[in-house]
Amino acid sequence: MKRIFPLLIFTVSVLIFSCKERKQRKVPAIGFLDLLQDETLEQARKGFFVALNDEGYNPMHKTVEVIYRNAQNDQLTLLQACDYLISEHVDLIATNPTLSTITAVQRTHDIPVFMMVSPRPDIAGLTDKEGYAPANLFGVYETLEYIDTSVMLINQIFPQLKKIGTIYNQSEPQSMDALQRIETVCKSFGIQVEKLPVNSSNETQLVVGALLNKNIEAFFALPDNTVFSSMEVIVKLCDEAKIPVFSSEEGLVKRGALVAFGADMYQWGYQSGRQAAQFLKTKSLKNIQPEMVKVRRRVYNSQEAEFFGVQFDSTFVKLN
Repeated sequence: MKRIFPLLIFTVSVLIFSCKERKQRKVPAIGFLDLLQDETLEQARKGFFVALNDEGYNPMHKTVEVIYRNAQNDQLTLLQACDYLISEHVDLIATNPTLSTITAVQRTHDIPVFMMVSPRPDIAGLTDKEGYAPANLFGVYETLEYIDTSVMLINQIFPQLKKIGTIYNQSEPQSMDALQRIETVCKSFGIQVEKLPVNSSNETQLVVGALLNKNIEAFFALPDNTVFSSMEVIVKLCDEAKIPVFSSEEGLVKRGALVAFGADMYQWGYQSGRQAAQFLKTKSLKNIQPEMVKVRRRVYNSQEAEFFGVQFDSTFVKLN
């Protein structure tokens, strides 16, 4: 007891000091909750902080404090990271992507959450029985309509194609909703969809290999965190089998997909960052509400286009 008592006093003193430090912040504090380290998601995070900098909020200039946490694609770590940001009494939490957004709004109702790379709240299953989104949810979302155009690109580029393959994660609402949308649109074009479930990036190589054995003519990379974290594996296998990869995510085209119609990830994060900056400046959420992503475009990978002998006109943007 003699040893424990001084340690207890010291611990309590540290906690009290820490609380005082948080209350005495001279600049606002932002918590950024990232699900995983990913090149595609990195573009959104970059855009978010560039927007803050453009509005005068830069941690290097000591005009804002940033507490960054990355869950490394682990659910338990994501929960712990979110709880830590809440315990630090940050002024707002930026979330990237869907699972981070869902976790944040489920664990706090008081701190404003500014989402990016996330679907509309109802698609993410975040609305109540009356259809209202969480009162503390802001930022920028996407709908599923853009997937229609992405599937139309398959029919436009390869009009004779009759069978595509895809993998999906059953635990991700966005992945399941996108899969359902793709199946519906493909049916209208007379395209068959071969699908296989995948639970983690560790399974991707085996599952994609099994999918390629089903004589698919193209692969569609869904907006799915498992796909995001293993895109290079998917592209390598598909290229070896001479199977083009389509997507609805611009960031995945940079990483090897042939073509996509989707949101500009950098601009998505930038748009959310502008909202966050508005809140920090005005200290009010009165004129802020969740909004749809504004910048979408058709993009293609020049190396993959050359590999598959496909040419694109000026309505498409070359990424590399």
